[in-house]
Amino acid sequence: MTRYLISIAIGVTLGSLMGYFGQCSSGTCPLTSTWWRGAIYGGVMGMLFAFSARH
Repeated sequence: MTRYLISIAIGVTLGSLMGYFGQCSSGTCPLTSTWWRGAIYGGVMGMLFAFSARH
């Protein structure tokens, strides 16, 4: 359980940083238009990675 939470937290952190620093100028980019969208996407990717990498 802890590994899943850590993976999600890392994904949220990286996604929010990418959304904050990688903002597109038009605001229409679905991933980087706002930091919280990047955080949601990163959290989902972290969760998928944690579930696919379980042994």
